[in-house]
Amino acid sequence: MPLIARTELARKLPEISSDDGPKVFLFFGERFLCRKAMGELEKALLEGCNGTVYAIDGDTEDASQTLAKLMSYSLLPGKQIYRVNDTRLFHSKNIAASVWQKALQAYESNRLEQSAKYIGELYHLASIDKADRQPLSEMTGEQWQQLFGIEKPRDLGWTEQLHALLENSETAPPAQSDPAQRYIDSLTKGMPPNNMLILSAENVDKRKRLFTYIKNNGVVVDCSVAEGGGAAAQRVQKSVLLEMMQETLKKFDKTIEQGALDAFLERVGFHPVAVVTETEKLALYCDDHPRITVDDLNQMVGRSREDALFELTDHFGKAQLGPSLTTLKHLRENGVHGLAILATLRNYVRKLLIFKSLQLQPSPAYQRGMNAKDFQNNYLPKLKEQQQSNDILKGHPYALFMSFAKASQFKTVTLKRWLGQILDAEFHLKGSGIAEHIILEQLIITMVREGFGRRQL
Repeated sequence: MPLIARTELARKLPEISSDDGPKVFLFFGERFLCRKAMGELEKALLEGCNGTVYAIDGDTEDASQTLAKLMSYSLLPGKQIYRVNDTRLFHSKNIAASVWQKALQAYESNRLEQSAKYIGELYHLASIDKADRQPLSEMTGEQWQQLFGIEKPRDLGWTEQLHALLENSETAPPAQSDPAQRYIDSLTKGMPPNNMLILSAENVDKRKRLFTYIKNNGVVVDCSVAEGGGAAAQRVQKSVLLEMMQETLKKFDKTIEQGALDAFLERVGFHPVAVVTETEKLALYCDDHPRITVDDLNQMVGRSREDALFELTDHFGKAQLGPSLTTLKHLRENGVHGLAILATLRNYVRKLLIFKSLQLQPSPAYQRGMNAKDFQNNYLPKLKEQQQSNDILKGHPYALFMSFAKASQFKTVTLKRWLGQILDAEFHLKGSGIAEHIILEQLIITMVREGFGRRQL
C-alpha cells in the first residue's frame, strides 16, 4: 500500500485493520499526531477481538529483543501488537540537522529533558557510546562535520547544562550490526499470524531500506505538518489545531466564540498537545455554560511562552524597563525557567552583535538610516553573496532590516558587555543561593541602565 496522509487514515482503517490486512505500520511526523493516529489504529485492530498491546520506548529499546519477541509465538490469546514509540530504526546522519533544530527549540521552550533527549539522538546517529560521549561544545568543527554532517553552531554553552540530564537517561547503546536490516530479513520470512508491529518516529530517512520495505509491504502514515511561518504552512498548521480543538470540544459538548477561537490559536501557537490540554481546561472551567467566551479565555489561557519571550526582548530593545520587568514576572509565574529566559536574552544580544559586526565591514557598506527598499534590493543581496554561511540572514527581509536598524544603535563594546553580564547571571543561577527573580531583575535593570542610559551610539 502506498504512503498515506494522516487525514486519509479514518477512511482507510476498515481496509488496513481487517484480518487479512498488513501486519507492519509506520507513523512518522509530529509526535502528538503520530500517537493519536496510532491509538485510532489500535482501537480498530482490537475491535471485536482479544489482544494485547506492548508499548516500548524507542529511547531505551533493545531492538534485538523487540525483534525476538515479534518473531515468537505468544501463549496469550488474540492479537499481539508491539508498538515502538520514537524508534531509531530510521535514523541516519541525513536527519542530524533536523534533530539539532528540535534540540534547540526544545531548550528555548524550557523543555530541558526533551532537549537532552534530542542531543542523545545526535550521539546515537554518530554511533557514539555513552561512555565515549564528548561535550558538543568541545568538539571541533571538523568533528561536527564528520559525526553529524552539519556545520558546528557558534553558541553551544547551553548544551553543557543538559549533560547531567543526558547521563542519567538510559539511552541504549548503538547496536553492533544494522538492526534495520535484521528487521527486513525477519519480516520477509514472516511473523506469527497474530503478531503485529507499529512504529512511530518524528524524523525518518526515507532512503532507508526498511522505510521502503514497510511502504511496499505494510502501511506508512505521514503525520508531518508543514513547518515555518509562510502563509501556506500557517494554513496547514491552523487546520490541524482547529481539528484538535473541535474534537476536544465535542467530547465536552461545548462550542467557542469566533473571537475567542482566534485569540486562543494566537496565544497557544502550533503546539497540538497544548491545544488539547488548554481546550480541556477551558471546557472544564465553563462547567454548565455551553459556549466558551473571550472572558473565559482571558481567565484560563495565558499568552504562549514564545509570545511572552518576544515581548520581553521587544520591551528590552526599546529600553522600556517597567514593561520588561512586568513581562519577566509573568514569564516566571507561568513556570518559564530562568535559564530559558537567559537563553532568549543571550540569543537576542548575540544576533545584534553579529549584525553590528557585519555593519562594520567595509564592503558592502551599511549606511545608518537607509530605507527598507535599499536594504532589501541592494545591501542584503550583496551581503548574502559575501557570507559563507547565510543562516543568520534567513528570514523575512523586512524583519532583517528592523534588526539591522536596531543593531546600528549600539556600539560593539556595549553588546559584548551585555553578553558578559548574561554569562555572569547564568553562573549565579547555577551556583549561588541568590533567589532567581533577584538575579534576573538585577540583570535587566543593569543592562537597560548601562546600555541605554548613556546611549552609547
